[in-house]
Amino acid sequence: MRLVIQRVSSAAVTVSGERIAGIGAGLLVLAGVGKDDNDEAARRLARKVAALRIFGDDDGRMNRSLTDVGGEVLVVSQFTLYADTKKGYRPSFVEAARPELAVPVLEAFVAGLQSAGVEVAEGRFGARMEVSLVNDGPVTILLEG
Repeated sequence: MRLVIQRVSSAAVTVSGERIAGIGAGLLVLAGVGKDDNDEAARRLARKVAALRIFGDDDGRMNRSLTDVGGEVLVVSQFTLYADTKKGYRPSFVEAARPELAVPVLEAFVAGLQSAGVEVAEGRFGARMEVSLVNDGPVTILLEG
């Protein structure tokens, strides 16, 4: 799995002009599932995301986790995180998981966040989404595992 994690003041997903999900302060997680990923790896990454100390403490240092600050997470599937651009100019996505694998792995990731006590909102798998966010910091972290 590949994750792009952005600390946000707010984030939302719109599909066909309808806002389908949104959060206040917390994390926007763009999540790509690779063809070799599994539920165990997704749950492990969920625990890591919930515990990442990327929120400011009283001194302004990144010393608090999502669970410490009571933040929310917006998870948006993004197979393009597995783009291979080594040859030519058109990306290849052969390393991205097919939907029949990607959906259960994403569900395991979301369940892992929820079991850590995090409130989770989700985009719509396979839909053309408009994602809006107010990046806080900006803080952007890449995770893979």
